[in-house]
Amino acid sequence: MAATEHSQKIKQDSQEYLITALLQLLKTKDFNDITITQVVKRAGVSRMAFYRNFETLDDILIAYIEPKINIGFENIINRVPQDQKLTALGNLFEEISDTLKMAVNKHYEAIIQNVFDKNMTEFYDQTMDWSQFTAMQRKYWVKFMSAGVYAIWREWLISGQTENINDIHVLLADFQISTLTALRNETTN
Repeated sequence: MAATEHSQKIKQDSQEYLITALLQLLKTKDFNDITITQVVKRAGVSRMAFYRNFETLDDILIAYIEPKINIGFENIINRVPQDQKLTALGNLFEEISDTLKMAVNKHYEAIIQNVFDKNMTEFYDQTMDWSQFTAMQRKYWVKFMSAGVYAIWREWLISGQTENINDIHVLLADFQISTLTALRNETTN
């Protein structure tokens, strides 16, 4: 038992060293210019330790970003009243704004976008009543809204957050309501 706990601790330490090393390298390099060799050297671990924990550099970023975004969404889904969920989502975006800006500047934004999309799908599945819609309508509406919400928050963050946050919340709510209304009208016609 002790050996298993020890090996788990070593694995966890290696993961943390690799995450830290990649984040340090990202301060001065573009993601596309970083190699596994550079990361393991910076982390002070072997290449074998890298491959015991991750398959790609993308996996390191996912291990770093995904828990932060997942916890934020989990709190919104499970702890925030329905009428405050959109505001809470905006607050989450503000919390991860530095991470998002770095992802844009260092060219790994697709990783954040994929994690966000998975969470938005779960968010809408948990907070929406889909009984009036077909599976196809649900699937594509969620994809549409996820991409739109992400694009609006991204633009707001990257452009310097000059618009009032409440105006952004109203805009997103209006888009959500109007697209759902159009989808309902299509279903009933």
